[in-house]
Amino acid sequence: MSNFPDFDAELDTSGLYCPEPIMLMHNQVRDMQGGSVLKVIATDPATTRDIPKFCSFLGHELLIQHESDDCYLYFIRLC
Repeated sequence: MSNFPDFDAELDTSGLYCPEPIMLMHNQVRDMQGGSVLKVIATDPATTRDIPKFCSFLGHELLIQHESDDCYLYFIRLC
């Protein structure tokens, strides 16, 4: 896991399904500063579509999208 960037906050949405991970992300990024990195842990395969769209729509930078078994990791730099 050393290939992953440092992060300022972590959001674990394991066990939650659309739209809950995106709703929780939206709440989390409101409390964070621009330039901060958010790590998101998810188990919902829909996040592979929803999180990139979330980032694109709001102007955040999706640094890493990683899948391992049934776990999805995202590192997002906030705008």
